This record gives sequence, structure tokens and C-alpha cells, in this order.
Amino acid sequence: MSVIPHLINGELVTETGRAVDVFNPSTGQAIHKLPLASQATIQKAIDAAKAAFPAWRNTPPAKRAQVMFRFKQLLEQNEARISQLISEEHGKTLEDAAGELKRGIENVEFACAAPEILKGEYSRNVGPNIDAWSDFQPLGIVAGITPFNFPAMVPLWMYPLAIVCGNCFILKPSERDPSSTLLIAQLLLEAGLPKGVMSVVHGDKTAVDALIEAPEVKALSFVGSTPIAEYIYAEGTKRGKRVQALGGAKNHAVLMPDADLDNAVSALMGAAYGSCGERCMAISVAVCVGDQVADALVAKLVPQIKALKIGAGTSCGLDMGPLVTGQARDKVSGYVDDGVAAGATLVVDGRGLSVTGHEEGFFLGGCLFDNVTPEMRIYKEEIFGPVLCVVRVNSLEEAMQLINDHEYGNGTCIFTRDGEAARLFCDEIEVGMVGVNVPLPVPVAYHSFGGWKRSLFGDLHAYGPDGVRFYTRRKAITQRWPQRASHEASQFAFPSL
Repeated sequence: MSVIPHLINGELVTETGRAVDVFNPSTGQAIHKLPLASQATIQKAIDAAKAAFPAWRNTPPAKRAQVMFRFKQLLEQNEARISQLISEEHGKTLEDAAGELKRGIENVEFACAAPEILKGEYSRNVGPNIDAWSDFQPLGIVAGITPFNFPAMVPLWMYPLAIVCGNCFILKPSERDPSSTLLIAQLLLEAGLPKGVMSVVHGDKTAVDALIEAPEVKALSFVGSTPIAEYIYAEGTKRGKRVQALGGAKNHAVLMPDADLDNAVSALMGAAYGSCGERCMAISVAVCVGDQVADALVAKLVPQIKALKIGAGTSCGLDMGPLVTGQARDKVSGYVDDGVAAGATLVVDGRGLSVTGHEEGFFLGGCLFDNVTPEMRIYKEEIFGPVLCVVRVNSLEEAMQLINDHEYGNGTCIFTRDGEAARLFCDEIEVGMVGVNVPLPVPVAYHSFGGWKRSLFGDLHAYGPDGVRFYTRRKAITQRWPQRASHEASQFAFPSL
């Protein structure tokens, strides 16, 4: 069984001590051994970043951008290889893995605009012979802690922009599927990134706490569950760090009576069951306005859910692969059990699925609940699996109240032909990312990603313009060069024009 190393100061580093297995979820078999970083290993990465930072921060933004241009090319050239690694360790289909990578590459493209996004602002003659400007300066050493469900895309939300802004970056990816993340980091070094500017360290809570506690680490970016996001935000800000912690979600789709139901069904199938529902932007609740809409929706969904093509993610032409671990599969199955016990109608039951030739894999078929009510656990909590809940309401206002009352506010969408209803929904819904006839409203790279309420801890969203603000500090400079022949008396009042 191969050992997956850390990447520190441009070198692959292995260590003895604590380790975990990395599984292929399609077979249920361990395929790699992953050493977990000690505090000493984390410190090595920090020391390498400290050594690299002075030269990197003084590298012209245009030269930093050139590294990102080469990096983008290497990512595109290695798409098949990266997608294969993602599918082998995560379980998602090859097509889904390739789509994830493409969305990550968008963020590299945005980072290529470093000379533009970092050029600051300038004002001449704000006062007599006084000029003023603002400058965006790097924080220093920053770190990212990323989840299993997007081992390529989510890290690419973070470090291309952080690095092109002049920072050094330490990445702690998920221990469940680290190989693609490591390969992508190696491609960044191949693109010309100096040693020490980027390190990858594998680990668990010990590594996370070491990054939180290290005074050299000035900022932390995190994507994962709400309890851990809240912990990292509390512990990081307590130590004076800048923290951006994206947590969980319970995303609702509202279906109005005038919705194009066939298109809505197609959209919901992908949004609810794509990647086995292991997405923070997955639609897990369909809120139907009126019983007629709900009955029609369920009738159209059932045959499509039963027809889902499910198998090993590395096979072609599939709709779904396995869940990432056996524990994840069992947890989702437990939610289904709980929904049945609570009185919801289980219309399609995906439990007990066995895939021929992959009987030990972590598979679960698509599940559909009807008549779900807000007090049920399957409604309140993030299931993170291929389970869609149908909730019936009588009006758009009731649907919006349901969404606004939920503790999460990550993403939502509405299916309608009514512009007035869509405008009201967009204006009044208390959710950070909203789609109109778009089921997964994930912003493009030149906007920013983030939810509201307990889906985000921190003031700035991920990537895009907010990412630039997060990874830089604004310095305002006011400068005066008096004329040689002039002499002014002292002023004791507060200066003004």
C-alpha cells in the first residue's frame, strides 16, 4: 500500500507515527496510507513559508500572474489524471470530477488578473500638493482547511488568489481523498512557484489546532461542517486571526404553480442526486406551492430516480457513484430510517443497494420523501446524501417563511415564470446565494461564494472580490511634497480642506 507524502518547501516529505487509510469507496478497500502531520511537521511548513515570504511579496504581481497562467495550462493538460484520482478516492463520477476541476480552474483564471485586482486606487491633489492612494498588501502566511467533497475545486477557491496576492499558503486537505490535491499542488510548483510559498500537510484535528495556534499564521480559510466552522472561527478570531469559515447548508428549491415542471425536474435530479448529494449547494428540499404541484413533481421524479445509473465512479456514463465512506453511507441510511419513523412518506427507497462486482462499495440509491414537515430531523439537518424531501405549502409567502426560519442560509432557488414572484423572492429571502430557474447558483469566479446565517462565519465570502479583500490588507498613504519656496505656519486644528 503506497504512502501519500506531505509537500513542504518543494519536497515530498514522509513521516512515521500516526496514519490513516485512504479508501476507494467503489470497492470499500484501503488503497493508500496517509501519515497525519505532527505539530513539528506543521512548524516545518510554517518555517518554509516564513523564509519564502519576503521575496515572494516583493515579486511583481505580473510575474506572480505568469505562474498562474502556466498553472492553468498544466491543470488543463492533466484533467484526465486529476479526475481519475478524484473518482478513485471520493467516488464521484469521472464527468463530475472533470466538472469540479473546470470550476476550480475558473479561479486560477481570475488570479491571472493579479496586476488589475491589486493595482489599488490613486487620488491626486486631495489637498494642496497632497496625493493619496491605497495599496493592497499581503497578510503573510495564510492557511486553508478543505473538505472531502471537492478535493480539487475548494482548494482552488483559496490558494491561487492568496498566493497571487503575495501570501504564502499552507493547505490541509481532507484526509479522505488527498491525492488529487497533492498532485495539483505539485503542478503549481512545476509552473514555477518558488519553494516554500505553497505547502500541503495532511492531518486531523492536531494539524488544524497547530495552524490555529501558530502566531505566524495570519488568516484561516475553511469549508466544511457548521460545528467545525464555528470552532475554527471562535478559536482563530480569539487569537487575532482573520477567519473565513464556510459551514453547512439545507438548500430549498421552491416550485411555483407556473413553473416549467419538466425542466424543474431535470434540474432537481442533478441538484439533489449529483455527486450523491455530497455538496454544500445540493438541493435537499423541494418546497411545492400547492398539492397539485407536489403530486405532479413526485410523479415525474419517481421514474427518474429509479432509473439512476449507479456504479463505480471511474466507470463512464453513470449518474452517481458511491458515498465517500462506509460511515457516510450508514449515516445517510440512518436519516432515512429516522424519516420513516417520523411519519414522512418514503416514496423511493435507495437503501440496501448492491452494485454487481462492487458489493463492498459504499453505495446508496436515490431516496425521495414526501409529506415532510419542518419539525422532522430529515428537514432540519444537513443529510449530505442522495435524499430529497418534498414539503407542501399553500403560498410563496409560506415557502419563504419556511426558508427564512431555517438556521442555514447557504443557497436556494425558485422555479417560476412570474417575474414579480422571482423579484420578491430574490429581495426578501435570507440566503446568500439565490437562483431563479437555476438549481445550483454557485457564483462564477469573478463574483464571490458564501451563505448567510450559520452557513458562514466571518465577514467575507470565498474567492472573487471578497477573496482579494480577505487575503490582503489595505494601506492608505497620504503624501505631501511642499514647494521649496513656501513655508506654512503650524496648524493645530484637525486638518481639512
